[in-house]
Amino acid sequence: MKLERRFGFSIRPRAPYNYALTVHKPAGWPLFTPFEIYDEGVFRTALHVSGTLLGLKLKNRGTTENPAFFVEVFMTGVPTPDQKKNIRETLSAKLGANQDVEAFYRMARKDSILKHAVRDLYGMHDTGTANIFAEATLAILLQMAPLNRSEQMWECVIENYGEVAEFDGRKVLVWPTPERIAAVAPGELQRKCKLGYRAKHLVGTATILGKGDFPTLEELTKMPPAESKRKVLELPGIGDYSADIIGPHPGFPIDAWSADVFATLFWRKKPVRSRDVIDKVKKAGITRWGEHCWMAFLYVAHDLEGLSRKLGLNLRLH
Repeated sequence: MKLERRFGFSIRPRAPYNYALTVHKPAGWPLFTPFEIYDEGVFRTALHVSGTLLGLKLKNRGTTENPAFFVEVFMTGVPTPDQKKNIRETLSAKLGANQDVEAFYRMARKDSILKHAVRDLYGMHDTGTANIFAEATLAILLQMAPLNRSEQMWECVIENYGEVAEFDGRKVLVWPTPERIAAVAPGELQRKCKLGYRAKHLVGTATILGKGDFPTLEELTKMPPAESKRKVLELPGIGDYSADIIGPHPGFPIDAWSADVFATLFWRKKPVRSRDVIDKVKKAGITRWGEHCWMAFLYVAHDLEGLSRKLGLNLRLH
């Protein structure tokens, strides 16, 4: 889809805000789509906002202590003033512009593990996701598979069923909409993208979200965390680990791979069987970091190399 209309605006995030670390996470986690482009500080990505496909071009214009960046938005039609306002507010929230990291930093600087991570990744903010279906799809395709196999699955799904946003002389592939996947037979997904049992979960989740009566991320955000998580757990194939990631009130998401990392950090010893210590590790992380456990997880996951070097450990999330 060619996105030829454009408008732009500046965002001045709450300091400290490191633009490069925030929009292009060190561990390679994508912001809105795995096919986004980061080229010498210019970041191009795409997503749907309120059902409208947008192409985005971001360029840094500030520093970590005096942050600012410019957002150029590409779309098919001329936006109304209300659309512009909604797009600006939505993107500001998703890019973590108003997030206050100081309380987390005060805690982290006193922690024997996190003090290294916040020094290495100073100014990195948490960011939102494209939408709940994109995040649910990612969570489902990460289940019970090595990372490279999961990457093959989600690339196949996006390439075959997603949209292509064409703007600023570039093309960015975008996660498919739930309506698109709901119209696909699970058997086709199994054959074409080798999803196995995940195909049924993916189509089931798409069918629920495609109806339009499931709460949006914004609506889930307004719910109490426990209620919001219970709602997310209603989606097919979404368990405790996935719900801790995709919900708007993230928890401490521990699976076999992250259990290995955090068990090694907490007790300086790799577990014999990572799955056997998932509950123990989860409890230890929540007890240690409390309300900051998600940010702790985020900083550790993106600083494994630095933490390995400084703590004399061998940490590998996947």
